[in-house]
Amino acid sequence: ILFNGDDITGSAPAAIARRGIIRSFQISAVFPHLSVLENVRVALQRKLGTSFNFWQAERSLDVLNGRARELLAAVDLEDYAEHQTVELSYGRKRALEIATTLAMEPELMLLDEPTQGMGLEDVDRIRALIKKVSAGRTVLMVEHNMSVVSSIADTITVLQRGATLAEGPYAEVSKNPAVIEAYMGTAQTELQGH
Repeated sequence: ILFNGDDITGSAPAAIARRGIIRSFQISAVFPHLSVLENVRVALQRKLGTSFNFWQAERSLDVLNGRARELLAAVDLEDYAEHQTVELSYGRKRALEIATTLAMEPELMLLDEPTQGMGLEDVDRIRALIKKVSAGRTVLMVEHNMSVVSSIADTITVLQRGATLAEGPYAEVSKNPAVIEAYMGTAQTELQGH
């Protein structure tokens, strides 16, 4: 596996993250009993390689908290900064996870089914958020919600049994007879996305 020309095959996850590839999982991975702000601050501390410094606590926390609030604003969670994470809806927890991912300043974000298990309101929120945070970075997303895929993706790749079945813009791939046959069981149908 090459990333920016370097072989990262077999690299440890932490080494891959330091190169700028950050992943989020299908199941939200946040600290439920920390505040929303504290979750982002933990991610910032990890990125910066800092920990709590007793002698510079107030100054270093002010800097981290300021950046954490910026990231929360980017994902529309600034009003929830002091809430315990356990109180958030599932969709807002996913937004928080995206904020913690952004704290690592990734060049490549890997998102695994970011809208899975969400109601329509949360799906729309996460869809808009992914579109917003994709500016200036690459987002590689596994997603089965065709409405989300059609509204976000520049290029989609359809896999079947680990092999590429089709690749290109959604409008083109969604009409590909092999894709329709593989996923709908018949070539007489068209995949619905919009």
